[in-house]
Amino acid sequence: MTTDDTIRPFRVSIPDGDLDDLRNRLDRTRWPDELPGVGWAYGVPRDYLRELAHYWRHEYDWRAAEARLNRWPQFMTTIDGADVHFAHIRSPEPDATPLVITHGWPGSIVEFERIAGPLTDPRAHGGDPADAFHLVLPSIPGFGFSGPTRDTGWEYRRVAGAFAELMRRLGYERYGAQGGDWGAAVSRELGRTRPEHVIGVHLNMIPGAQATAEPTEAELAALGPAERTRTLASWARMQAWSRDRQGYADIQSTRPQTLAYALTDSPVGQLAWIAEKFKEWTDSVDRPEDAVDRDHLLTNVMLYWLTGTAGSAARLYYERAHAAYRGEPAERSTAPTAFASFPQENYIVLRHVAERTDDIVRWTEFDRGGHFAAMEQPELLVGDIRAFFRSL
Repeated sequence: MTTDDTIRPFRVSIPDGDLDDLRNRLDRTRWPDELPGVGWAYGVPRDYLRELAHYWRHEYDWRAAEARLNRWPQFMTTIDGADVHFAHIRSPEPDATPLVITHGWPGSIVEFERIAGPLTDPRAHGGDPADAFHLVLPSIPGFGFSGPTRDTGWEYRRVAGAFAELMRRLGYERYGAQGGDWGAAVSRELGRTRPEHVIGVHLNMIPGAQATAEPTEAELAALGPAERTRTLASWARMQAWSRDRQGYADIQSTRPQTLAYALTDSPVGQLAWIAEKFKEWTDSVDRPEDAVDRDHLLTNVMLYWLTGTAGSAARLYYERAHAAYRGEPAERSTAPTAFASFPQENYIVLRHVAERTDDIVRWTEFDRGGHFAAMEQPELLVGDIRAFFRSL
């Protein structure tokens, strides 16, 4: 780790010229053709994206979003050669539990805008002040204001090490961890490698706990009815994923630099790359806005666009795919672990698989919500986080 432990105040302040450049690029978008009547089957429909891009250009207010972000105290520090940007929102309750929450791809700390208040100040949101948290919301190295990274090797284990160092610098000896997507991998790794510091891990995705092969009759016979149904559904979803939805991950795992040229040069390209995931991975019907507020979605896209980190964020996939431990079985974590299951999550997590490698002490299944739980169902996620850490 670097010997410079300095934590520097940070404030989001995007130059007007960057916003003017974005508007000019949106005005000069070169639109592709489209087959009639195919909907979302071939990717993002052109009419929908035209409408969203028009809204982005003419109605979306970045300065309002910037002001909301700047309500959070934000900082920058250098860890292991990387600049790490984070929000540090201390609770007014002095005995609050420290909690580090990690985003994934294509997310950012913007995901946590609707849960930060209830978690840090439950008294002001109709909750029990005993459930308060001091929140640390870091941007993964390579993402947003933590990017771009300047060297290779930033896979999730290294990220977890950096975030453990961040919590040490902030003076937190004991803390909880929460995350989904890549944030789930980082949070689980924190609990696995630092059980003396991590009091519990709350996840809304568990990497590697889905059906990766067709279940045999013997495997199904050993399960209860509900878990059998869940296992068959998990296998069906994984087949559909491999057939129709795996392409983005394959590209980012193999040629992230080639992709970066397109996404860094074209705002509509960056918009489409992210908006598609908010449609496919959420509890939406016709468009992402069925599940996620449109301005909230665009603010998330802006953090990629304004920082030019489409490529460096994608490198996380490459580093994981080429890590020395790739293909090794997951090492067991002894950290008390809670799982919140939202039905439209990419992966249907199987409890009997998760329990092989994780100490599952709480398992909650919800009837709505998807991959971006903090944006889609903030009340449900907040309630489950509170209940889990209260039990510890």
